[in-house]
Amino acid sequence: MTNQSSEFKNAPAHLNERTHFQPAIQAWKFFLTDQGRSPYTIKAFIADLNLLDVFLAPDKTIGEVSQKDLENFLDWLENERGVPCSPKSLSRRITSVKSFFRWLQRGGVLIADPAEKLPQKTVSSPLPGVLTHPELKTALRAAESLRYGDQPDARPYTLLKLLLETGIKKGECHNINLNHLEVEDPQEAFVFIRYTNPRYRYKERKLPLSPDWVETFTEYEMQYKPQERLFPWTARRLEYILEDITEAAGFEKRISFDMCRWTSALSDLIEGIPPEKIRQKLGVSKIQFREVHLKLRRLALRQGYDLGDDTEETPSD
Repeated sequence: MTNQSSEFKNAPAHLNERTHFQPAIQAWKFFLTDQGRSPYTIKAFIADLNLLDVFLAPDKTIGEVSQKDLENFLDWLENERGVPCSPKSLSRRITSVKSFFRWLQRGGVLIADPAEKLPQKTVSSPLPGVLTHPELKTALRAAESLRYGDQPDARPYTLLKLLLETGIKKGECHNINLNHLEVEDPQEAFVFIRYTNPRYRYKERKLPLSPDWVETFTEYEMQYKPQERLFPWTARRLEYILEDITEAAGFEKRISFDMCRWTSALSDLIEGIPPEKIRQKLGVSKIQFREVHLKLRRLALRQGYDLGDDTEETPSD
């Protein structure tokens, strides 16, 4: 009921069954923006509805659209448009259409929802690669061996430990400046993940750092004396450092930024961290986290962990 009430209050009063598609699509765009949806999500949803507008007759109003029209639209996307439509894209476009008409119906603009009975086609994408708990310990030991080797290098351990503690992306890691770190008190240390583009400010977050990482960072700082960026090398050079750890650990699988990100989130889930806190740590939207959370649960089961039923704690829109 809460979602329906919210959508009803946000339904624009100027829309009715005789409204054409573009004014309705723009109104929905404003609604999605007000709801705090990701710019990527909004862009994709609006593009999907614009495709539907192109497919339908130019003079067709939103109240004249039938379930058959929408079924024909989906068939056109799959078989007649002449542009490849992957299962994942088709699934998202069905979601866009269903969300749009449900919003109109719940807002009192339409009496019936023509998309209500459209079957949703779910897509099961492959599970990401992660480090198991024994592999995680081996990787950290390998980074430690490089830290205290014949030619001591604190970079591998500093980088790997940072990725495993924070779950940040490659671009976020590469853009960390020294003034984004607060390490004076090792017990209260943290890093700010910042974005210069205002469009992505919603991804900014403060992530805690362990005293162990702060100790390693002190060694690393003495060795390399970074002036501005935490890691003053190209992103590709940082990937090479992870490859050095892979080689030292004797792994066939290649340690990557993405693998560390998923391993970090999976470790949190196994340790009982609430899903909403994991979502905030990763800096993803609620709608994006639905798929992420499902994959994390499947990864945990694959490793033999029974998490029970945590669906009540799963973030939802």
